[in-house]
Amino acid sequence: MLLGKKRKLGRLIEEIQPGEKLKFSEKVEDKDLLLYLGLSDDNNPLFIQHDYASLTPYKKPIVPQIMLTGMVTGAISKILPGPGSCILSQSLQFPKPVHHYEEVHMLLTVEEVSLEDRHIKISVDGENNSGDQVIVGELIVSPPYPPKSITSSTLENF
Repeated sequence: MLLGKKRKLGRLIEEIQPGEKLKFSEKVEDKDLLLYLGLSDDNNPLFIQHDYASLTPYKKPIVPQIMLTGMVTGAISKILPGPGSCILSQSLQFPKPVHHYEEVHMLLTVEEVSLEDRHIKISVDGENNSGDQVIVGELIVSPPYPPKSITSSTLENF
């Protein structure tokens, strides 16, 4: 940790308005799946075994839903509201599966800004290339707090 080093923070709650939108797309590649499976030790055959998945209604391996969640939470941490944000709650559903190599198109929308409670509500809507909804829900997010000085005010004159 580097004390005193200025880091770029995301937008403060006063800078965010209802109706703001963030659109992005991500494609799930083998390297992403292998990283997730290696880190989580999740060896669900539905995620990795073509022979097993072919015997299910999914027909081929699917992307773990937590990876879709990671796309959403990553966008919140990086962009809306950005670095310094904290997710307080989330409610996400996955109506259709995402298969390996599919591209997911996400739309995050600021639905509410509560200055009193110091949080924002963000809706999530994600579709695959066919237009099928693959993720939907909402998150309650605390935008970054303005940083407090780590030096006392008496030292600021020197």
